[in-house]
Amino acid sequence: MDQQNTVDDNGLVFAFDLDGKGGGRPLSWAELDDPEATFSLPWIHLHLESERACRWLREESGMDSAIVDAVLDGDTRPRCLEHESGLLAILRGVNLNPGEVAEDMVALRIWLEKAAIVTTRRRVLQSVKVLAEEVRAGRGPKSPGDFMTRLSAALGDRIDPVVDQLDDELEAAEAEYGGNPKQAYAGQFAQVRRRAAKLRRYLGPQREAFQAISRHGADLLSPEQAFEIREEGDRVTRFLEDLDLVRERAMVAQEELLGRLAQQQNERMYILAIVAAIFLPLSFLTGLFGMNVAGLPGTDNPYGFILAVFGMIGSAIGIGILFRWKGWL
Repeated sequence: MDQQNTVDDNGLVFAFDLDGKGGGRPLSWAELDDPEATFSLPWIHLHLESERACRWLREESGMDSAIVDAVLDGDTRPRCLEHESGLLAILRGVNLNPGEVAEDMVALRIWLEKAAIVTTRRRVLQSVKVLAEEVRAGRGPKSPGDFMTRLSAALGDRIDPVVDQLDDELEAAEAEYGGNPKQAYAGQFAQVRRRAAKLRRYLGPQREAFQAISRHGADLLSPEQAFEIREEGDRVTRFLEDLDLVRERAMVAQEELLGRLAQQQNERMYILAIVAAIFLPLSFLTGLFGMNVAGLPGTDNPYGFILAVFGMIGSAIGIGILFRWKGWL
């Protein structure tokens, strides 16, 4: 069920009762709805496009209405909200789903408290799938703090190669277009800049969210786990620095490329202007002698045409010498 971007109408992607040892027992809606059921540490992952899931959040989850509203909000940016009973974190991961672009980052909403973990999504996030597979293999998170540190690391592990790929694409574009101005194409650099800007849009607030989690999650995180979350925040800072460098390099390369194109165009226009300046007097003379009126000089002279030709050649040579003397050639 969790392999696709959509689930059936029940809205439960998966749920586990974590045993504190890395494993977990799968849970169903029937068990979650049973008021007599007891759990060690339930992890419930819901699909927000389902009415059943939204109704459960509002009516049966026991979460504060303000927290539920924040979870159901469609327009999300990474942030952390501290609540008296737990912690709400909204994070973003790169979109690694088939046919999607990585910079179209996927939102994940996490409600974390000592007795339960609730995560919600609208699109599949590969990092969550990895954690679920670890739980099934008995190597999953053992506590809410362990869940948050593992999730943060999984998000960063998938962002890292995307940032490196942008850098590789930029280097390839520089190698392909930088050495051959005739085939120069500035759109490749603009595309890299746009992709880097999209990633940076969410990674900036995500760094602040990690810092807030490490500060406000004292009841849920051990000192070691809080340190790991801060390290993930520093890791995001490195991603931001790399993205800024990619954007700057792409901008410099694009400006250099446009400058080369402008220089080539100016050189061609200059040559055309020189040619036009040389042939302007010649065009004047041919137009003048081409008038069909009486009294034109040389019309009765058998050498008139030859003299006119030599006169035009001499005029062209004189203009060329003048341009050379002026340093225009």
